[in-house]
Amino acid sequence: MSPMSAVWQSSPPGSIYDFIRVASFALGPDGRIAQWSERASELLGLTARQAIGKDPVEAFVPPEFQESGHRAVANILDGREWTGLVPYRNPQAPSGHGIAEVYVMPAQDEHGERAALCIAVDVSALRGLETDLASSQAVFGQSPLGFFLFGTDLRILRVNERFAKVFGRPTEEYRGITPHDLLPRGEADRLAAALRQVLDSGQTLTDMPIVGQPPGSSDRRRWSVSLYRLHSGSGRPIGVAGLATDVTGRRRAEQEAAGVRRNLALLNEAGARIGTSLDLETTARELLDVAVPQFCDLASVDLYQGLLSGDETPPGLADGSAELRRVAFASAVSDGPVAFGDVCRADTADDPKPIQVGEVHRYPFNSLCAHALRTAQVRVVPGRDGSEGLELGALLQSTLVVPMVARDTVVGLAQFSRAKGSEPFGERDRALAVELAARAAVSIDNARLYRREHERALILQRSLLPPGDPEAAGLDIACRYLPGNAATEVGGDWFDVIELPGHRTALVVGDVMGRGLRAAVAMGELRTAVRTLALLDLEPAEVLSALDEIARGLGTPGGSHAGARPGSRALARGGRAADDSSDLTEVYLATCVYAVYDPVTRRCTFANAGHPPPVLVEPGEGALLMEVPPGMPLGVGGEPFEEIEVELPDGALLALYTDGLVESRDHTLDEGLHALRAALTPSDGADGGGGRGGGKAAAGSLEDVCDHVLSTLDTHHGEDDIALLMARVHGLAAESVGDWHLPSAPQSVGRARELAREQLESWGLDELVDTTELLVSELVTNALRYGEGEIRLRLLLDRTLVCEVWDGGLVQPRRRRARDTDEGGRGLQLVGLLSAGWGSRRTPLGKTVWFELALPDGQSSGADSVEALLSLW
Repeated sequence: MSPMSAVWQSSPPGSIYDFIRVASFALGPDGRIAQWSERASELLGLTARQAIGKDPVEAFVPPEFQESGHRAVANILDGREWTGLVPYRNPQAPSGHGIAEVYVMPAQDEHGERAALCIAVDVSALRGLETDLASSQAVFGQSPLGFFLFGTDLRILRVNERFAKVFGRPTEEYRGITPHDLLPRGEADRLAAALRQVLDSGQTLTDMPIVGQPPGSSDRRRWSVSLYRLHSGSGRPIGVAGLATDVTGRRRAEQEAAGVRRNLALLNEAGARIGTSLDLETTARELLDVAVPQFCDLASVDLYQGLLSGDETPPGLADGSAELRRVAFASAVSDGPVAFGDVCRADTADDPKPIQVGEVHRYPFNSLCAHALRTAQVRVVPGRDGSEGLELGALLQSTLVVPMVARDTVVGLAQFSRAKGSEPFGERDRALAVELAARAAVSIDNARLYRREHERALILQRSLLPPGDPEAAGLDIACRYLPGNAATEVGGDWFDVIELPGHRTALVVGDVMGRGLRAAVAMGELRTAVRTLALLDLEPAEVLSALDEIARGLGTPGGSHAGARPGSRALARGGRAADDSSDLTEVYLATCVYAVYDPVTRRCTFANAGHPPPVLVEPGEGALLMEVPPGMPLGVGGEPFEEIEVELPDGALLALYTDGLVESRDHTLDEGLHALRAALTPSDGADGGGGRGGGKAAAGSLEDVCDHVLSTLDTHHGEDDIALLMARVHGLAAESVGDWHLPSAPQSVGRARELAREQLESWGLDELVDTTELLVSELVTNALRYGEGEIRLRLLLDRTLVCEVWDGGLVQPRRRRARDTDEGGRGLQLVGLLSAGWGSRRTPLGKTVWFELALPDGQSSGADSVEALLSLW
């Protein structure tokens, strides 16, 4: 094909007109549009049908510019050339109109009359093209990387200054050359093939390695080349652009990286092996196991003796002269401790004695080791001359003395030494030694902090558990609490025995989900709340409902329930929140079983909040899991609690416990419950599942029963705390209860005094007769005055004397201070002065007001009645 035929062949324009979109139209002698191009339709938004024959000013010029537009058209038809900016309607523009640059050339039609040919282009397109060209020129000219551009014939069209500088030629000399003019034949062929591949396929090629020598240089250089295809505005390929980066320095960097990788591998091993235990000495030995012999030939670790013993600020800690204890030593060149880094010791100059593991020592204030401890900076101790002696310390290359720093606190000193013949320590080695010591220091400090928190949590937890052996009327009680082993944190298990009015007793066992100090604190808050609610004498289900509200407020600011985390109910049921919220608000969930035993009626009322069911062993029967409604854990909210009432015969055994007793990784909850029942079932029990010695344990004391259960079950798993509360039932004997019903009449006051006197005399409590008569008279009088219906008087004798007066009124008595001139109003004041305690509680049919008196041979005695009466005035 000839060159001329190639010019006239059909192909996309591929020129600047693809970008600026030039439009053309013609005006006739009458000043109206005579011809209209398709580009004009695209630019001005009018079709040929809408434009031809129309006044161009009225067709596409906004009304406010039409007057000046008519003048310009008149000048054009007079035969003048005109170039200018013309506003036109453009609905796509934000302002509703655009600006076109129009070039008008005078012309003649076939009749020789005046006409005009117009060429228009949108100004914004021109400005955008100018900006793009300027940006392209700035990027191409100012980039620190080598840019180059090949045409479709694989010859260079343009390079930037950086590319030209690498190959040592002026920029203009690169135009028209091929890859073979730049590179050796083999590399040039690879680059040419890559250029052709990118030009043909359009796929980008990145990080292609090219090796060569710049002109005038003997150094082999290595470049990384990336290629991509360029297109015109119409999409036609017009060449290949490339980016060349000199990566020769990477080889040296790779060599440096090899050393870094070795250090990183050592640090990775340190991360895996250091800190696997909460024992301080073990952590120190793990550090030396990593360092010797991979990093050094000998090493030792000294820790402050005061920190090991639990002191926060041991004497001399600030100046580095405090006592230290050598906790670890390792050597690849000796069988035992040597005086290597111990050159800091004052007594090693004349009589070098190596420090033994476990030895407590000090470094002098002016020594390098003390300076390192004092300043928390690494110090280098040079090796001694071998002529000083044959001890191994004289054969050392050098020693790094590295303070062990954790959370801005120096906890000890690590020393790393290399023997003669080994590579001396460099700056990178110093940094690695600091990192190794820091990792060990953090683990050691974590162990120290854990030990401190664990001890505090244990102290807190013990302070919140009932002291000694609790006592209760009608119940023999024994309890056990076993914390998790030393490798676990303190949990939130608790139990409590609460004395209630009327010689009734509340038995509580609970477990806060979670571990550590937070769980112990939450347990303390819930235990205090249970005691407070129990003293209000609420029903068990009401106690758990109120406790649930308290638990929901524990994890929110100010105790507000509104801030509780959504999905807590799902968390309780399924173990995780349904919405997977990232809210950091603490969620406190707890399980609890609450039981109230009345020794007079021998009935026990149970309510449960997601806790394992109690176990009941009746005399001569097998152990059974009580069918107590399970309920939802405390803190879930929105679920009511149910309660059941069970009559317990004398001699029955009741066991309340936490899940740590019956559940572990080695067996399921059902297996643990079965084992507990077997341990509590007598050997001749009904279900035949008695464990060996079960009958003997059940027949013995409660202490023996507790020991038998703990020895039979797996209680050494160390995964959770264990709480066990056992109670053997023996109700109050009929002769220890006096119970009478009195009519709502004034004479009932005297009758109540008589009944109380007779009952106390029959019990041999003559010393309490006067006080009891006086207080009974006051309570019965109040019942007549403020109560309703029949009056009931009940006296209960156990460890104390309890008197109860029942009536059908709902108004609770309120103690007030009477004025000197008042003739009454001192009854409850008198009750409070003469009794060991008094109070009132609601009953299903009214209320009960009670007072309690210590027995004459008890540990305390009531107030003198005469002095109490005189104190009211």
